[in-house]
Amino acid sequence: MKTNHHKNKPSVGNASTKLDTSEVLDLCAGIHTHTKGQLPAAGSRTLGLFTSIRLILSGSRTLGLFTSIRLILLALRHNLTQELLAEIFEISQPTVSRIINAYVPLIAENLQAQIPTVEDLDPTQQLIIDGTLLPCWSWRRHPELYSGKHHTTGVTIQVACTLTGRLAWVSHPFPGNTHDLTALKDSRLLDMINQTIHIGDKGYTGAGMITPVKKPAGHELYDSEKEFNKKINTIRYLIERSIAQLKTWRILHTDYRRPYATFTTTINAVLGIIFTYTP
Repeated sequence: MKTNHHKNKPSVGNASTKLDTSEVLDLCAGIHTHTKGQLPAAGSRTLGLFTSIRLILSGSRTLGLFTSIRLILLALRHNLTQELLAEIFEISQPTVSRIINAYVPLIAENLQAQIPTVEDLDPTQQLIIDGTLLPCWSWRRHPELYSGKHHTTGVTIQVACTLTGRLAWVSHPFPGNTHDLTALKDSRLLDMINQTIHIGDKGYTGAGMITPVKKPAGHELYDSEKEFNKKINTIRYLIERSIAQLKTWRILHTDYRRPYATFTTTINAVLGIIFTYTP
């Protein structure tokens, strides 16, 4: 199981970036180490990206790497347009684009080890599982992104949390037209855990999980079945809350506007931040 020392301390974060100053500095230090000090040239003229990491760790907020990471966090947290980010940081829109293109992959790579895989999960721990759509623009070359269930385009992910509501696992993204049950099976989660103890909605009927009883054709549910469904739905609010918290990173909640080929990397960057810095 992956462990993370950041989860052992409370974090009030920052209203604009979600991370507090020490966490942003930690992320800066990790990227500096990951790149062996060879930071991207993007924004170097206006943001001074080659300034010594030792000065960054001393707490200077005017230095380029710190500022660039804050720009990325603001973009991910609020899904702001590049034009607005350029105005906020008093740089050009092309510079913002270059910084995002350079640093989002670095964040994803640097924090990848913090994102739990199916192999990291405790097979005896009971989980609540659900799927959700991460919306994006409609790309003519990708009709598979259209979700008939949600009546929009995007990618779907499977999300699991514990009975205490702690986010435990997120699958890799699937095209928006993928059914939840198909996505769950393809994620290999059911191959690694005892599916009979895990809880899902009616969309997972047939997977061997604990799911609500479907109303049969021709008659109502028995009182005992209604009571069972009520108990399941009472528990399932935890996964709905976990997904809602995941989507407080607005890049996962409102239309993703950058090229579709960059979406998975962006999702991984956000997940890396969440699993690394969320207590």
